[in-house]
Amino acid sequence: METQWIAELPHAATDKRPRKRPRLAWDVPPPIPPSMVPLTLYCGMEAAQMATMNQHLQSFYYGGVPRYCSPPWRGDDKDGHYIFGIGENLTPRYRILNKMGEGTFGQVLECWDLENKEPVAIKIVRSLQKYREAAMIEIDVLQRLAKADRSGTRCVQIRNWFDYRNHICIVFEKLGPSLYDFLRRNSYRSFPIDLVRELAGQLLESVAFMHDLRLIHTDLKPENILLVSSEYIKVPDHKFLSRSAKDGSLFKNLPKSSAIKLIDFGSTTFEHQDHSYVVSTRHYRAPEVILGLGWNYPCDMWSVGCILVELCSGEALFQTHENLEHLAMMEKVLGPLPQHMIVRANVHNSQRAEKYFRQGRGLRLDWPEGATSRESIRAVWRLPRLQNLVMQHVDHSAGDLIDLLQGLLHYDPAQRLKAREALRHPFFTRDLRRCGYSLN
Repeated sequence: METQWIAELPHAATDKRPRKRPRLAWDVPPPIPPSMVPLTLYCGMEAAQMATMNQHLQSFYYGGVPRYCSPPWRGDDKDGHYIFGIGENLTPRYRILNKMGEGTFGQVLECWDLENKEPVAIKIVRSLQKYREAAMIEIDVLQRLAKADRSGTRCVQIRNWFDYRNHICIVFEKLGPSLYDFLRRNSYRSFPIDLVRELAGQLLESVAFMHDLRLIHTDLKPENILLVSSEYIKVPDHKFLSRSAKDGSLFKNLPKSSAIKLIDFGSTTFEHQDHSYVVSTRHYRAPEVILGLGWNYPCDMWSVGCILVELCSGEALFQTHENLEHLAMMEKVLGPLPQHMIVRANVHNSQRAEKYFRQGRGLRLDWPEGATSRESIRAVWRLPRLQNLVMQHVDHSAGDLIDLLQGLLHYDPAQRLKAREALRHPFFTRDLRRCGYSLN
């Protein structure tokens, strides 16, 4: 019966788009009186029946609810999210253990695979049609990546996928926290430069791998880079040792392993597709995207540059939510935008460009005249130049890192470093680096 709805990898059916299927018998709730509905802990609801909940929690992995028990049919919430209960089954095969995260796409749940006896992460996409369509594109991308990456070391591995109660569900291997979550839990303390080098090399390898397959990720950010392991160790934080502070601030956490994988391919696009719309999360968005000049592989490389600065400093490079302020921040950190890009923006997107530029000695950014507030002006003014920013946080290898970042954060996408070029940069190849990241 399971073969009607599960597309297991490898499987020929995974290359086909799902068709509307009849509801299976276990997927349809029998008409039972309200008093007979099993009690459980539902997402977003208060735990009114703690004793009943504890009975469920004691039997997550092997016991308790019968293997082929399906929860009563429930409608989605007003935004199309699946309403789940801890301890319930998601299809006969997966038991829900915990909620791992949530986004515009839907939710990610930690589940126990009753067949393979292992934990997995299941992305449950909202039941709205546009998200279902995006999920099918992501599945296509994931399958292409899995087919090309036999070692499974670059990108998160898809286990299978299925359509459950009008929700596309994608089953992944379970990984550790994202780089963003690790930084956040660590009070946004920066990583050592040798660890940054290890992470940067893997990230560039993964991006180069995608670009070789004619794929553009378009949403690279620390939230979409996951550590493979959750293990970490506490080490002295030398920046705080000379200060009088609570014991907790004298130490910071570092991952035991530097191994990472890319996730979230819901926005990934092919080289030949339309590249006129806005992509990337704001802080990691390239200037050509903001100016409406179109984009391609280099937009990923700009994002990589922003990520590396964040790993070195602990904070996002461009913390802004508005285009003009964003461009002003770029100019403060990297210098003036090139005239040829400003001219192109005025020619191709005159209405948009008028909001950002003004006539003077040539076209220039309408800043600070066009600022929306004094606080916005102060936020831009406080930013240091790129070289100074790196020197504040990096002891050795600062020169090589600055040179690498200048190549990744080049305004002109045609002049920006490509992934394979970046991997050959002295930051990665110089003889001074005798060994990789080590907790010792």
